[in-house]
Amino acid sequence: MNFIQGFKMAIKSILSNKLRSLLTMLGIIIGVTAVIALVALGQGATKSVKEQVQSLGTNLLTVNILGRGSTNTLSGTDAIAIGGKVNGIKYTAPASTQSTSVKFNTTSVDVNVVGTNADYALVKDYKVSSGRFLVQIDLDVYQKVAVIGSSTATELFGFTSPIGEYILIQGTRYKVVGVLAEKGSSTTGSNDEVVMIPLTSAERLFKSKGVRTIYVQVETTEQIDNVVTGLEKELSSHFRGNTDSYRVFNQSDALSTLTSVSDTLTLALAGIAGISLLVGGIGIMNIMLVSVTERTREIGIRKAIGAKKRDILIQFLIESMVLSGLGGVLGIGIGVGAAQGASKAFNMDIVFSANIILVAFFFSVAIGVLFGMFPANKAAKLKPIEALRFE
Repeated sequence: MNFIQGFKMAIKSILSNKLRSLLTMLGIIIGVTAVIALVALGQGATKSVKEQVQSLGTNLLTVNILGRGSTNTLSGTDAIAIGGKVNGIKYTAPASTQSTSVKFNTTSVDVNVVGTNADYALVKDYKVSSGRFLVQIDLDVYQKVAVIGSSTATELFGFTSPIGEYILIQGTRYKVVGVLAEKGSSTTGSNDEVVMIPLTSAERLFKSKGVRTIYVQVETTEQIDNVVTGLEKELSSHFRGNTDSYRVFNQSDALSTLTSVSDTLTLALAGIAGISLLVGGIGIMNIMLVSVTERTREIGIRKAIGAKKRDILIQFLIESMVLSGLGGVLGIGIGVGAAQGASKAFNMDIVFSANIILVAFFFSVAIGVLFGMFPANKAAKLKPIEALRFE
């Protein structure tokens, strides 16, 4: 018996018991659907995290100051001075962030107010859509000026230009001199619901000396390790050897860690979904055993007219493979649709991998072969006389 003949007989057998065949394939369908959908969502999440981290620049370093008290803080001037002592640093932007309400007329919104310097836009890749960004003279003379994010501008001013208008930050008037271009969200939240003011003005406004965060942009990625070493040396000197007063975070390391965690979670989800395929394989084996019992007389007749053991084995193996293969195809279609539906419903990125789809399909077929082997072998071993006597 050739493969084409066996395939036709398998299709005929499946179509003669449509409902039972569908229920048999259900485990495979669910397994393949789960694998494809979960992996697509997992890889989409990985892609989103990579893009958000990379948008900040892989040559970005973040220094967090952890100390408390006047002797364990770092002023904006000291931060700039430390940055100037380390070779390979392109920009240094100290930042002091406070969450507070900002008001214009009767409209009030809660935003992050960032006290910083002119390099902040360069380090964090902000663009100005109208007006200007902060300049050094604003810090030198404690100017009460503000640059606002696109979302903040829309919430406070609607479609009216905010340039030249005054907003209230904790009761103090600040003149709007610039509006930032839309930047979207990142791992730290929205980048558009923000107000930036000179660092010196922020210290007066919030009555807080020193900065807690310093953003450093390195000239090239090859210099990152040397810059990290240089920063740690200068910070250790400033804090008199107290290494618990600061932390230097490498953006590249953060990207590697996040990617590794996301890939591990995706693999775990795929593994859990793969269990459904095994359950589906057991279902196929059970139904094929029932099919062997039901068709015992048919097997006896075929053997009596010359069918060999190999022919019977191939027939049932092909039937098992067709069942699992059809289940795999249906699972691929449903999995793609489910992933796209989840993406639209929850506003998530998805990434379909051709390799994963092929692996899921061939694994489903392999499941059919593996779990169909026992029933097929049982059918092939039936003796013609005993099979013909079976009622």
